[in-house]
Amino acid sequence: MALLIGLDIGSSSIKAALIDADSGVALASATSPRDEMGIDSPQPGWAEQDPALWWQHVVAAVRELARRSPFEPGAVAAIGIAYQMHGLVLIDAAGCTLRPAIIWCDSRAVATGRRAAAELGERHCLERLLNLPGNFTASKLAWVREHEPEIYAQVNQVLLPGEWVAWRMTGVAATTPSGLSEMTLWDFSADRRADFLLEHYGLDPALLPPHQPVFAPAGELTAAAAAELGLRPGVPVTYRAGDQPNNALSLGVLDPGEAAVTAGTSGVIYGVSDQRHFDERSRVNVFAHVNHTPADPRLGVLLCINGTGILKRWLRENMGDGLNYDVINELAESVPPGADGLTIIPYGNGAERTLGNRTPGASVHGWDFNRHRRAHFLRAAQDGIVMAFEYGLEIMRAMGTSPATVRAGDANMFLSPLFGRTFAALTGARVELFDTDGAQGAARGAGIGAGLYRTPRAAFAALAPRAVIEPDPALRSALEEPRRRWRTLLQYQLERTDHDG
Repeated sequence: MALLIGLDIGSSSIKAALIDADSGVALASATSPRDEMGIDSPQPGWAEQDPALWWQHVVAAVRELARRSPFEPGAVAAIGIAYQMHGLVLIDAAGCTLRPAIIWCDSRAVATGRRAAAELGERHCLERLLNLPGNFTASKLAWVREHEPEIYAQVNQVLLPGEWVAWRMTGVAATTPSGLSEMTLWDFSADRRADFLLEHYGLDPALLPPHQPVFAPAGELTAAAAAELGLRPGVPVTYRAGDQPNNALSLGVLDPGEAAVTAGTSGVIYGVSDQRHFDERSRVNVFAHVNHTPADPRLGVLLCINGTGILKRWLRENMGDGLNYDVINELAESVPPGADGLTIIPYGNGAERTLGNRTPGASVHGWDFNRHRRAHFLRAAQDGIVMAFEYGLEIMRAMGTSPATVRAGDANMFLSPLFGRTFAALTGARVELFDTDGAQGAARGAGIGAGLYRTPRAAFAALAPRAVIEPDPALRSALEEPRRRWRTLLQYQLERTDHDG
């Protein structure tokens, strides 16, 4: 029996999965910590985590797999890693991290990216990067160079979060075209690293590791790492991908016209295209998908909303005792669509790309002390999150990506039947729910990278939906007036943000 381990390095937790490569059956899963990792915010708009925290929970999750489904360490054939995108980890020549990781929802580099786009020319950036430099990893690194020059002077390697975990396992630093594209450092016009942006920012290209395919050996477990994990030395790490391309892979989304959706801490719709389209304002972004090659392009069109599941988590923690997610879902179901006039704008987790990197914050409108109870807030939050998805989906459709069906893991916010029904009704897309997750996708990706599957598609041959949600025209009709109200209030918030900014 050949076993595969997949890791999903999130900002909330580390998830691990153990897969039997021959049957495709998931044998065990584990999550560490049991609650959620904290995110430090030393200044407004900043978001940081210590990479050592990720490693601590990687070790705990892998060891938990062995407790739940005991296996011989020699049976593990490969490891795959999925990770939170757009983060920045800096290490020195001794391998020590120089500062906390600047993670995906950190907004400090927005102005840096805007200046670069203006100086290089927005059209020039879009035609080559398919994105504006924005608040992505390259801009975060440029921010460090400008504001923390004493740290930048010590940098030996610049790594994405999953690349750091792979380096921690193997001692080998490597990246991929997909990883470089999420840093806005892949030039799609020439299919090579975007050195023109590095040069503009005054960044040393030698700080970036060499790139290789997503599905490829990137080093082997060192004896020290293997001892911590309870595995054998020499197990290859054969797959690394950002969480959203990996989520698409985990759902078998590989070809043009297919799309995946996820609603965890943040929310994403990720559609696959073979065309080099871009949004003129870079509100929806385009990255190299896991199976992208110059000869056979596969581009991931990514709509991201920062404030989705994190809003639901905030409500759970702050709306009184006795709330868990099951209770939240039950209470939300007890309130009619539109929450009796209560409206929640969910953008409270940093700069939002779909809003042009503006930060309007979350807001509540129409609150009536005599009519609205806790359940109304819980329903208005779910409605508001779906409306944010639908608002962004309009941008994707204008780019030529208009999925009639989306696939999602039966997890996170899709554990709420109400959320699934509302999503299908407002977007008009059929929703297929699968019993899989990012850690399982990373494990199957490891099998592809190790050559255990003939094609990437073969790794998901047994994947079938466990539930299907069709759009409900009656629910769409009931949500039409709340939707118009939500959009009017969003426009008011954006105008106020622009005026105050």
